[in-house]
Amino acid sequence: MRNLVIGAIFLSLAASIWGAMYVVVKVVVEVVPPLELVWMRYLIAVIALGIIGIMMRQSWKIAKKDWLILFLVGLIGNTISIVTQEMGTMLSTAQMGAIITATTPAFMVVFARLILKESITLKKCLSIALATIGVGIIVGNGKIDVTQQLGGLYLLLAALTWALMSVLVKKVPSHYSQIVVTTYTSLIAVMLLTPFVLPRLKNLDLASVLQPTISGGLLYLGIISTAGGFLLWNKGLQLMNASSGGLFFFFQPIVGTFLGWLLLGETIGLSFWIGSLLIFSGVFIVIRDE
Repeated sequence: MRNLVIGAIFLSLAASIWGAMYVVVKVVVEVVPPLELVWMRYLIAVIALGIIGIMMRQSWKIAKKDWLILFLVGLIGNTISIVTQEMGTMLSTAQMGAIITATTPAFMVVFARLILKESITLKKCLSIALATIGVGIIVGNGKIDVTQQLGGLYLLLAALTWALMSVLVKKVPSHYSQIVVTTYTSLIAVMLLTPFVLPRLKNLDLASVLQPTISGGLLYLGIISTAGGFLLWNKGLQLMNASSGGLFFFFQPIVGTFLGWLLLGETIGLSFWIGSLLIFSGVFIVIRDE
């Protein structure tokens, strides 16, 4: 029971950090394009995690047989999911980003069944259906322009790949330090993105990047959101089953929507709330089913 409580706290903190992340991304992405932004935040995260790991005298050894699962986590979660998430947030709104990626718990139910053989029930199937319909209402809203619809599709892909990563990370042996695992998966993302990013760095306006708002946002995304958020999320998932752990994404849209309204002046239409209600209903069913 103690592990479940600790896991719940870790997952709640991670989801809340990521809810605030959408607002920061919406500001920073105006200056730093999505691909470069993901690369920078992971580079900052690797440096921060490396320093912490060295100070804590962590063992950096990984068995050869476990490198494949680490690579898949780094590719699917740290790279594909985060890049599509940043692109989706750039093309839509911070609120839409937080709400649509809240479908992650429902998708985790499916992947947990397929990969971890966790049980799937009629209620879990209903939760997936409700969440999917909710996304359709938000993305397919006639008042949302084509650009925002494309952003919504990117965000949906981000939710799918994040759910898959969250299940795959359960297959990483628990005796490895989460600091080490998060450092290596972040480093994999940096290595995968570097060939695409390096030729584009010369196009960045360095003076704009060094502005306190943008540089501070990059530090938040790298240290708090990436290094801290991934550590909390991965450790929390180790203490709970994947289906139950995913429900803590519920905190992400609450924080993201509130801060988007408070700091960015974003407004929400009726269809947005209807879609959100369906998504939350799907997540709530998962909670009750556990």
